Amino acid sequence: MKRITYSLIATAVALALTACDGDDGAQGVQGEQGAQGEQGIQGESGSAGENGANGADGKDGENAQPNLNTGTGLVRIATVPTGSEVTGIFLTEQGDLFFNAQHPSDSNTAEDNFNERPFNTGTVGVLTGVNFNELPRNLVDAPLHSTDYEKQTVVTAIGQYQILGQTGDKFSDLGDKGLAGGLGVIYGMTSGDEIIKNDMPDFNGFIFESESTGYLFTNWEDYPGGMSRLKMSKSDSGKWNVEEAMMLDFDAVKGTAANCFGSVSPWGTPLTSEEWIVNSEVDTTTNPEWNAPEVNSRLTQFRDFLAPESPNPYRYGYIAEVKSPLADKPVVEKHYTIGRYEHENAVVMPDRRTVYSSQDDTGGVLFKFVADTAEDLSAGTLYGAKLTQDKGLNDPAVTGFDIEWVEIASGTNATILEWIEEYDGITPDAYVDGKTNYIAMADVQAWADGKQTYPTTEEGGSPVTAGKPMDNRVAFLESRQAARLKGATAEWRKLEGLAINHDRVLEAITGQDMIEGEVVDKAYLYIGIADINKTMVDDKGDIQLSSRVLSCGGVYRAHIDNNYSLTRIEPVVMGSTYRSSLDENERCDASLLAQPDNVIVMRDGRILIGEDHSADWKYNNTLWMYDPKSE
Repeated sequence: MKRITYSLIATAVALALTACDGDDGAQGVQGEQGAQGEQGIQGESGSAGENGANGADGKDGENAQPNLNTGTGLVRIATVPTGSEVTGIFLTEQGDLFFNAQHPSDSNTAEDNFNERPFNTGTVGVLTGVNFNELPRNLVDAPLHSTDYEKQTVVTAIGQYQILGQTGDKFSDLGDKGLAGGLGVIYGMTSGDEIIKNDMPDFNGFIFESESTGYLFTNWEDYPGGMSRLKMSKSDSGKWNVEEAMMLDFDAVKGTAANCFGSVSPWGTPLTSEEWIVNSEVDTTTNPEWNAPEVNSRLTQFRDFLAPESPNPYRYGYIAEVKSPLADKPVVEKHYTIGRYEHENAVVMPDRRTVYSSQDDTGGVLFKFVADTAEDLSAGTLYGAKLTQDKGLNDPAVTGFDIEWVEIASGTNATILEWIEEYDGITPDAYVDGKTNYIAMADVQAWADGKQTYPTTEEGGSPVTAGKPMDNRVAFLESRQAARLKGATAEWRKLEGLAINHDRVLEAITGQDMIEGEVVDKAYLYIGIADINKTMVDDKGDIQLSSRVLSCGGVYRAHIDNNYSLTRIEPVVMGSTYRSSLDENERCDASLLAQPDNVIVMRDGRILIGEDHSADWKYNNTLWMYDPKSE
């Protein structure tokens, strides 16, 4: 089948030829004035050639012209197949761009001639033939798809997308270095039975072993979750070859839940984020049904994974660090110190102590954690962001927020784990409708009020802590509620990916010469937010944006001071506004930026943005590149 490519060079040549025609017309005018003037009219015929530019009008993709609302610097780098969202954006220091097609439609049948397989299940891949650290600034858009073939494949503006692995791949040609079970497949801890064939690859992180070899770590975001590791090498032509494949063993931490986005720490360890727990809500204070006899299918899968043990909710909802990531058996440590909530992503600052983490939920909090010791996240202090909205402004496109940081509590992994273990062994037999076996809201309130002891069960407290001396467990096990009662802003809606470029931030803060050819005196942490709605527009609390201008999300940036603390958040590039004339599945203009999920900051300051909007929309999700210098 014919391969679809969109060549920047071909476009440049076409523009050059059009410019040449115009020049000939101009010379005609300088010849014999009468006749040559008529040639000038032929130059107008060249205006019909402008019609040819209108053939670029068939470039309806440049429907991105109404893009002037969202910022002029957007370029559509790629679209992913029908049904899938863009996940796993990761850019290496050598300019390799990895990204995934998460849960594409199983009805996709088209095979491109490069990969010779359809995009009908979770797909991990990379753009070959291009160095994304050396991109020109005059890239043209990949077009919006117009055929079924384009809808079912990855369409790119530059480079060729190479499939590295798909759900269930065993890499049998690698012999004992392949996977007996398959990529993304999760088995029961005790039973050994297949629990789930996970088609939701998310975060990618690449760690080089040498100039042309390294390891790709990929999150698998379902319930239970997982992480794969592919050892790969790159040929001189830029194509990658998989040499070893494994699924990491998380049994020592009782497995993981919905491994969402992530990052690679400055000391070279992958950080994987546990996003949602049950019913998309991590708070057991408001959702105490973890041990109910009947639960949703995802929690049922998790019970099957742990059987015969019953799951303890307080073992899930954290940032987990993969230590010794290149060893035969990497070690996994969950950092309870960073708090328990729906983690989308965590990013470590160049001081190697300060960590920012986002809560992907309605009524979420932006958290900061400061470790006691650099490169050791097992002990430190947790904070929540308190926002002050700009006075007199409420339109999402122009409204920013100043930040103060509210201290929540200090703790260590070891101490928090002791508290967690007190909730092991709670089974469905202990369930009583209308009551909780876990931390209750009365417990969190008593902690926030500075009480000396936990409330009794008669006072609405948990049976586990009833009447016991007060401790800081609620800060780390029910972090959203604890942060809210301490005064942090718990009003974000779908607070998604966080990203910095480590070297840009380090140069801006310290003055060290890190970025060749450029002096970076300002650097930011970028924040993707998929939906500006609900708790952000309810006329209550710290965030009171206009409900008349409901936004399909956008990207914010946060100012970083000399102590690596965020001081202010402001909009950078916003999605289109909701269109009430369309149904729920097409309320955003998907030909523009729509419901951005995760972001990556390039060395030259441009940012890559992956979309996550409804699979039922007219257009497939897009991988965008945005240039802040276009502002």
